[in-house]
Order: sequence, then C-alpha cells, then structure tokens
Amino acid sequence: MLAALFCVCVSSSAQDGAYIGFTPYSMFGVGDLSQQGNTYSKTMGGTGIASRNRKVINTINPASVTARDSLSFMADFGVVQNNRIYRQGDQKSANNIMNVNDFAISFPVYRSSAMMLGLAPYSSVGYGTGAYVTDQDVIGHTGNIATTSTGQGSIYQLFAAAGVTFWKRLSLGAEVIYYFGGIDKTSKLTFGESTYNGITSGYDISLRATAGKFGIQYEQPVGRLTLGIGATYKTSANLKGYVTDYMLSAGSLMTDTLRFNIDTLAHEAGRARLAGELGIGVSLRQGERWRAEFDYTYSDWTSSGMDRVTGFCHSGSKTFGTTKAQSFRFGMEYVPNVNDIRYFYKRWSYKAGAYVNKEYYMLDRNSIFDAGITFGVTIPVFKGYNGVSLAVDLGQRGSLADNLIRERYVNFTFGLNAFDIWFQKHRYQ
Repeated sequence: MLAALFCVCVSSSAQDGAYIGFTPYSMFGVGDLSQQGNTYSKTMGGTGIASRNRKVINTINPASVTARDSLSFMADFGVVQNNRIYRQGDQKSANNIMNVNDFAISFPVYRSSAMMLGLAPYSSVGYGTGAYVTDQDVIGHTGNIATTSTGQGSIYQLFAAAGVTFWKRLSLGAEVIYYFGGIDKTSKLTFGESTYNGITSGYDISLRATAGKFGIQYEQPVGRLTLGIGATYKTSANLKGYVTDYMLSAGSLMTDTLRFNIDTLAHEAGRARLAGELGIGVSLRQGERWRAEFDYTYSDWTSSGMDRVTGFCHSGSKTFGTTKAQSFRFGMEYVPNVNDIRYFYKRWSYKAGAYVNKEYYMLDRNSIFDAGITFGVTIPVFKGYNGVSLAVDLGQRGSLADNLIRERYVNFTFGLNAFDIWFQKHRYQ
C-alpha cells in the first residue's frame, strides 16, 4: 500500500526543500488545491459566492467586482503560514511553510462596470517520504535498501475579470484564467553495498492552461435586511505542456540512462485537464453591521485523467483515484459600530466560519475529507476602507482509519487591503 510509505514524511524544516506547500496527499494529480479567496474570505470559512462588500475585493465571484464606491481603486495582498502535524499509526511528523496567498487590484471602468486583475496559487506539490528494507530474505547481498520519494512545484493562476451591474441589483461578471507552473517528482532507490548501482527516476512536468469563469449575483431588500444570491461556473481547462519521464542508474563507476522520454500533454493518451466547478451561495446582511453567508461548490474530477496520465498518477499506481469534489462553507461577520469615534475596537470587523471539503482524490478507495473552523478580524487603518486582516484556520484532513494519514493544521493568513479615490476633481486649489 502506498499509504504505508507515508510514515516518514520529513521533519519540521520542509522549507529547506524550497516547498511552497507541504502535504503527503499532494503527490497525486496537480497536488494540494489552494483554498481560493483573500484573507477576508478565509476569516469567514472561505465564503464569497454571494458576497457583495464595497470595502474589500472579492476574488471568488467575478460579478462582485462592481460592489464598490464610484471612482475607487482597491488592492489586496496576503501571505499565509501553514503549520501541520501528521500521524500514521504511531509515527508522527510536522512541518511549516510560508507562501503568498494572493495579490489583486480592482478599479472602475465606466459607470456601473469595473475590472479586477490578480495572481494567486492554484495548487502546490510538496512531500517527502522514505522507507528502509532490512529483511535479509529481500536484500540478499545488496546491503540495506533505502527508498525515498520527494516532490515539489506549484501551479499559479493569473486572472482578469470584468463585471457590470444592471438595475442596481443584478450583477454579471466574467473572468479569464491562465494557469502556469511546473512540478518535479523524484524517486530514489539506493543500496548499502556500494558495488550496486542505485536507481533514480522521476518526472519533470511543465504545464499551462486557460479557463473561463462566469458569475452572477442578485440582491433583494427584505425589510431591514438584504438577501443575496450568487452563482459561479468555472470551465474545465485542458493542460498543455510536456512531461519528461526519466530513469538513471548511478554508481561509483558509471552512470547509465535507462529511460528518457519527453512527451506532450496534447494527444489522447496523455491528455489531462483541470476540472470545472459549479458554485452557489446565499447571503443575508443588515447594512454594514452583520452578515452571514453559505456556499456550496461541486467539481467532477473523474474524467480529468489524473489517475492515468504519466506524471500525475504517481508512477501509474492504482492506489490513488479521482472522485467528485464537494465543499460546504459557512461564515459570519459582525461590526459593533462602524461609525464609533470613541472606542476604536468597536469599528473592528469580527468574523468566524466553518467548512467541510471532500477532496478530488481517493486513497485506497477511501474518500478524503477536510474540515475546519476559521475566525479572524479586520482592523481599519488610516482613512477610507484601508485595513489589515488576520485569519486563523484550524482543521484536519484524513483520519487514522485504514492506515491513512491524519493531517492536523493551524494556518495563519495576514492580508492588507488598500483603498483610494482616483480621478477626483479638486474643488479648491
């Protein structure tokens, strides 16, 4: 079982390998999918499909780009720090990683239309496993056999979105997404007896893809409250690029190339794609005092090719398999008094949320679930809607059943949202 090799994941200094994300589950497919949205969204469980907030940029639904003050320019930047503890049976391991979470800017175009540009991680690969074979019936005269597998890499998404609002309540948006990045996976087999050559094999994957995303939002006043609904649809993306598949035999006397193939991701046998996604959301708010949101997303990866295309399916192993991913998210926000001039902390935005995700892969026919709670705060600074946000995410992925890995984590995300008024004519000189 592949799960049995996860037991030695690497120690806590995983950043020595230049990983931007780390989890043993990332060895399959395109790795660990990043949670979308900025720091503000992550404080509320990752919601945002129905959210319309003129104070921050919402990168989850392109239709939300029109939720803004006229002539306003906004920017958002965030970094995330992940801390994880793994356990399989009686063995434990841990690591911590810091990475950029997002960067986005938003500006008006004409009347009720606006645009958004940004860059964010889509997925990351980071893992290190190892095992020793010491059974004399197996190793014979070769000496102890050591096997190691490592992987690192990432896929980023560069996006440009535009939206327009009709009749002050209905907003439509569209987004173009360009994916790009690379993944490197390496396996080594070494022998204690130096007269035997070791084996090094792996895959170097360079890829790119283009997808589209469409969004809609509608708000309806209900007494003193405002009810919002939203939906998004992201198209699937056929991966382009190439996979280098190699195997080398190396020892003290010579190095020999056993296999070296460079293949493209264009023909049918090597075709892989990122799955599309459908999302719906509901929000309810009372002005700027409080809001509550719920999101649901669905994504079918069963025809993505990740479980059969070379380089993605972990050396052809059948242990991993694709499935249909789902996500349930809920978030709340409360501001005691947005206009309070006496107590600064009453102008702070306090938020909390929860989520349950079903991952896009299965391990030994077991579905992998990821669940957690979030909480955080946004503190206004300077004038306008400038602010800093801090999000804390406590969660668990996997379990100890069926010799799987249980992954517990505490993630911190820090974000800065900047606000300014552009193209404003001065009344006095």
